[in-house]
Amino acid sequence: MIIWGIFWGAVLGSWFGGYGDFGPFVGGILGFFAGLSLRWAIRSAIRTELQAHTAKAVAPPTLAPQAAVAEERPVAQGPVPPAPPPRPAASDNPRDADDAFWTGELTPQGLPRVPASTPATARADAPIPPAAPRKAAQPAQPNPIELAVLAAKNWLLGGNTIVRVGLVILFIGLSFLARYAASAGLLPVEFRLAAVAAVGIALLVVGFRKRTDKPGFALALQGGGVAVMYLTVFAAFRLYGLLPPLWAFGLMIAVCAASCALALLQDSRALAVAAFAGGFAAPILLSTGQGSHVGLFSYYTLLNLAILFIAHKRSWRVLNVVGFVATFGVATAWGALKYVPDHYASTQPFLAGFVLIYLFTAILYARNTPTKLGHTVDTMLVFGTPLVGFGLQAGLVQPFELGAAFSALAFAAVYLLAATVLLRRAHTSWRLLIECFIAIGVGFATLAVPLALDAQWTSAVWALEGAGAFWVGMRQARWMPRAFGLVLQGVAMLVFMSGVDGGGLQVSPLPLANPAFIGALLIALPALLLAWWLRQPLPHSGSSWARGYAGVEAQLSSPAYLYGFVFWCLAWWLEITRSVPATEANQWPVPVFSGRVAELLGMLAVVLSAALSMVLGLRTRWAVATWPARGTIAVLALGFVAQVVDGHRVLTTPAWAVWPVVLALHGWMLWQTDRLQAADAEGSPSHGASRFGWFHAATAWLVTLLLADCLWSGIAKGELWRTSWAGVVLLVSAIAVLMLLALWAGRGHQPAARAALPWPLNPHAEAYYGLAALPLAVLVFGGALLAAVHSSGHTAPLPYIPLLNPTDLTLALALGSLVFWRRVLLSAAPPPAGTGWVTGRHALVALALLAFIVINTVWLRVAHHFFGVRWDASALFNSFVVQTGYAILWTLLALSMMVLAHRRAQRPLWLVGAGLLGAVVVKLLLIDLSNAGGAERIIAFIAVGVLMLVVGYFAPLPPKSPPKAAAPAEPAAPPLAPSQPETLP
Repeated sequence: MIIWGIFWGAVLGSWFGGYGDFGPFVGGILGFFAGLSLRWAIRSAIRTELQAHTAKAVAPPTLAPQAAVAEERPVAQGPVPPAPPPRPAASDNPRDADDAFWTGELTPQGLPRVPASTPATARADAPIPPAAPRKAAQPAQPNPIELAVLAAKNWLLGGNTIVRVGLVILFIGLSFLARYAASAGLLPVEFRLAAVAAVGIALLVVGFRKRTDKPGFALALQGGGVAVMYLTVFAAFRLYGLLPPLWAFGLMIAVCAASCALALLQDSRALAVAAFAGGFAAPILLSTGQGSHVGLFSYYTLLNLAILFIAHKRSWRVLNVVGFVATFGVATAWGALKYVPDHYASTQPFLAGFVLIYLFTAILYARNTPTKLGHTVDTMLVFGTPLVGFGLQAGLVQPFELGAAFSALAFAAVYLLAATVLLRRAHTSWRLLIECFIAIGVGFATLAVPLALDAQWTSAVWALEGAGAFWVGMRQARWMPRAFGLVLQGVAMLVFMSGVDGGGLQVSPLPLANPAFIGALLIALPALLLAWWLRQPLPHSGSSWARGYAGVEAQLSSPAYLYGFVFWCLAWWLEITRSVPATEANQWPVPVFSGRVAELLGMLAVVLSAALSMVLGLRTRWAVATWPARGTIAVLALGFVAQVVDGHRVLTTPAWAVWPVVLALHGWMLWQTDRLQAADAEGSPSHGASRFGWFHAATAWLVTLLLADCLWSGIAKGELWRTSWAGVVLLVSAIAVLMLLALWAGRGHQPAARAALPWPLNPHAEAYYGLAALPLAVLVFGGALLAAVHSSGHTAPLPYIPLLNPTDLTLALALGSLVFWRRVLLSAAPPPAGTGWVTGRHALVALALLAFIVINTVWLRVAHHFFGVRWDASALFNSFVVQTGYAILWTLLALSMMVLAHRRAQRPLWLVGAGLLGAVVVKLLLIDLSNAGGAERIIAFIAVGVLMLVVGYFAPLPPKSPPKAAAPAEPAAPPLAPSQPETLP
């Protein structure tokens, strides 16, 4: 319809020659409004018809006479099937058949929705199923252009449309008349403007006189009159220069005041909006660029006070929005274009006045718009005023130090004061507005902190504020303040970490009273307090959002405590690594403690904190408080690694005093953890032993490293780094701990024996001789192999003695400890998990190979020290002394194995010895025979031959394998009875 209206309007406009070339455009505009009004009228008629048919369709049907008679009959005993719903009676009215169409939903364009399909036939006796509830279609949200068009359409088509269209046409006609008169020079400019002003006054007078008979018509005329008066004054000043600025400004103020009076007298919101829109636009329209900002803002202050007065009487939100947008829009534009710091004193009072005016306007609007759920809150005024006002305020105080911070505090004070006054004097229906003011005040107070303080202090204040918000939400059973408090804790952590120096350098001359320590501590303490509050479910309002948040909140107690504990330890670490300013300029700050002492003190601080946390957990029965004790072994390991990397030892000062303390605290916490676990297990300590056995095993590994470090201290003191003493230190430490575990914890290899042992063997004996000893055994095996191959046996300052030097003695102890530990595992019942391969034959073969290698390397060290063979793989291999010794040594080993196997009837051992003897013969023929004329060849062949004769005498043949035990015979079947027939199986 709109398209057709524009088309036919343009055609008619082109036929009418009064407008020349502009005829089609004028006709198209009029056709647009005509089509728009016609479409609105048709759709209104359709909606009215639909509402009537909908009311008819939902009317309750009347009962048929047969149904009424049936109700008077006696009811038969027994279950009665439900009667089918009555079928609608057929109607002769053809419009009833289209009720399904006419009562359907309306599309966003206002037309009825056509059903997709309808059943062609249906059984006459079939019950009609209840109709499924129809889901309302969600209309698409209009864009800003559509909203503007809709507002224009509502103004034009709402109320007396004919009058408003007539006013538009009248304005066009008056403009054409003024232009024609100016171009023809018929009348002077003053007369033309006076005539237009007279028309405006006439509209005002006629509209005011008709205010009771025809209110809509009267208001439309008065609005048109106000617009004519504004435009007349503007034309007289700007276009023709007939009025001076002061007179024009005064006339516009008079027009605005008269319009406001008429609006209040007739309770007309539209007339008031038009009046104030012209009033706010007057300085802009009449500006010459030479005016004073004091006059401008004074005038705007008067207008805003008038709006405040109207807000006291009426709840005209659109008028409040017009004043807010105009005031702060013009203020922003002036501040961006004209403001200089010299204007601060003359602009600050106006900005404060504007903020207070619209603060009270928001309160008055809420008072004048009560609802069932409480007073309405205008979000634009409530939130827009502080946001826009603080943005302008920050621009004003930008040149001043801490100006933005004090401004934020001032905004916070104003809004918190307003919330306090409303809370004391207002009813509960003001709750929403009070909460908004509290949120704004708290937000500005939060914002003031980073504007005034550094990152550490900011994070500390925010953490405390978060704890306070959580406490308020807990007391009021509200989830949103609690969620805000938790979020603020996370933000405080991020801000604090962003302000911490990456290298850990915190410069402050004051111990403990410095921003880094206090900042971290004030994050830790609120987090620990939140964890304490979160131990039990907290009350909430019961809404769906509150229940969802409560489910998340129930899982936060343990993470909150661990988070607080980490920041507690971080606070002490920052204090330990603190530096003091240099005494002279251009120098680096001086650390309070050296790197070695700082590492030890940091480790001590964490372990002490874990011990204090354990005490708290024991006294309050708070399980999560005992969890940090489980991480102390990792802290001790990191401390040891850092100490070794820096080149420091356990026995140096002050490490020798710190390590016993932290190890004692660690052992005490292990004991308390096992006690708690045993109490929770209720008499079944096996689960606790398997769960916490890793901590005991890790402690044994750490003791191994500490013992090795102590031995390295002795090596360093004796300057023995280039001897074999230094090469076997770690191996000796592992052997000592492995033997200790096998002897000490091996007593608990049986459950009955374990039950009689004290803690920690009961219940962790298996963890010590199994879990802890297994990596040590692998270390001993690998270390023995490397030491045997690489150690030359240099024993300075002592002389080298075969078998009595540190390398050979250590290798012998390694073999003995491995064999002894394996025997402990073989006697354990049940064997520890994961040690099956240690008790099998493969481990025994590996030990035999290691022993063979150790014995061979003993001869290599003898050849190196006594025969002068260089300790080098190629030199040792090419030495005939070494080869001759190998031939004799291998033959002696073969002799020993074959004789021992013959006496014990161990055929596999005899075969191994025979194979070794065969290898000797092959070596004699391939290697020793090449030593032509050497005495070594003679000795090798003679010695091997004699030894083989001995073997042939004592064990010439392999012993017979022991006979396998015969399987038990099955019992004989009893003889068959004479009468019992024999059956085939």
